[in-house]
Amino acid sequence: QVQLVESGGGLVQAGGSLRLSCAPSGRSFSGYVMGWFRQAPGNEREFVAAISRSDNQYYADSVKGRFTISRDNAKNTVYLQINSLKPEDTAVYYCAAGLYYSNSRRQYDYWGQGTQVTVSS
Repeated sequence: QVQLVESGGGLVQAGGSLRLSCAPSGRSFSGYVMGWFRQAPGNEREFVAAISRSDNQYYADSVKGRFTISRDNAKNTVYLQINSLKPEDTAVYYCAAGLYYSNSRRQYDYWGQGTQVTVSS
């Protein structure tokens, strides 16, 4: 069974850090673009970051300089390092996989169930 599983979310004070992990199972995703999206209550799911097969990285302007996406193909795992957290970063964070880079959720074929990140002021 193909599955993406996110972990690492939690409750953090503003200015703190978290490291999210995405561990796919059932298939190797080394040949895929991996992305992170987030969704706050009442909002649409929005693009956060993506990483290509050759480790090219893409970020939303709102997180550039604070978030870092990386991948370890040997472990079939993707990470999102989140630094200098702000209350507006509070959302459910989703891992996704697609055949090529896009900032649109429509271009991703596989999704995880999400992990909650809550930032207190």
